[in-house]
Amino acid sequence: MKRIVFFDIDGTLLDSNKLLPESTKTAINSLKESGAYVAIATGRAPFMFKELREELGISTFVSFNGQYVVLEGEVIKENKLSAEKLKELVMTGDRQGHPFIHMSSEEMKANAKQHPLILESFASLHFEHPPYDPNYYKHHKILQSLLFCEEKDEDQYVKQFPEFDFVRWHRYSTDVLPRGGSKANGIREIVNQLGFSMEEVVAFGDGPNDKEMLTEVGTGVVMGNASDEIKKCGAFVTAHVDENGVEKGLKRLGWI
Repeated sequence: MKRIVFFDIDGTLLDSNKLLPESTKTAINSLKESGAYVAIATGRAPFMFKELREELGISTFVSFNGQYVVLEGEVIKENKLSAEKLKELVMTGDRQGHPFIHMSSEEMKANAKQHPLILESFASLHFEHPPYDPNYYKHHKILQSLLFCEEKDEDQYVKQFPEFDFVRWHRYSTDVLPRGGSKANGIREIVNQLGFSMEEVVAFGDGPNDKEMLTEVGTGVVMGNASDEIKKCGAFVTAHVDENGVEKGLKRLGWI
């Protein structure tokens, strides 16, 4: 049987301390040795997990929640945000006092300096506040932006900008994506080229941006640290990421 598996990063491959558990690294190496095709599906930008890819020897990935897809080192999909609509979004945020971070495939810039909402959100990822460049989005291909506001303030943007999807990942931050983008769509691009079907795919995840992925692949494995809502999306729930959840999930599948 052909085997292909996609792993989310935060809360799945990386534990609560943003570290790669030794059990997870060993399990993935065993999985690869068995002949399985191993890939990553994340909301992160490519430059935010380069070291992890190198450590695990993975060259195929879905990033930016499906907007930038790479198959064995080659870009096969790149879906940027509308420059015109992004400008309108930023202007609306400026009026509301809500800052942004804009991301290309290579780097990210903030339109605020040392903003508390950015600092707290990025601290949860163990990243520093990005450099300041308020005009970055005007001169670069932006694949994903981050809007920093509380959830109660997000609805106004959702109503005003139907061209975008807003996917919350932190109490103070939400990803801004082209409408209809998802990890599942990115995975579909890869499996179509490799000759797999979605039914043959296994995916591990834990967050709201994993919902489509977990439900649209053949077998969705939900981490024990996921919310109750996300736990309903998969075929089964494995252990918490801090309790060897990836290893235990792969063993339950009989893949290692």
